[in-house]
Amino acid sequence: MSSALQKSLLVLDLLLILALQTSDGQYVEWCIADEQTPDDELQTALDWACGKGGADCSKIQAAHQPCFLPNTIRDHASFAFNNYYQKFKNKGATCYFNAAAMITDLDPSHNSCKFEYLR
Repeated sequence: MSSALQKSLLVLDLLLILALQTSDGQYVEWCIADEQTPDDELQTALDWACGKGGADCSKIQAAHQPCFLPNTIRDHASFAFNNYYQKFKNKGATCYFNAAAMITDLDPSHNSCKFEYLR
């Protein structure tokens, strides 16, 4: 790879890093379901997040709610995982869910379903 190309890629990397930071230097990130996790494992983690975990899952639990569609375990798990993570990350919570989740810097919001980002 040429030196000029390497420098260009380095500049692009730095710009991307800066674009993903908030004005106070924190990174914007959401917690979503890992695409490789089987549905039965996602369902177990989703049940925990919406139950003992304390996530607010009301926006995925009824057809008239803004995040009900698409009505898939993966989409509902992503919403619940992110809600839990945003709510409790400042108290030490992680985006793990027994390896069923992952961090993304791409906003997973869609249509009327807005995924929270809290500092």
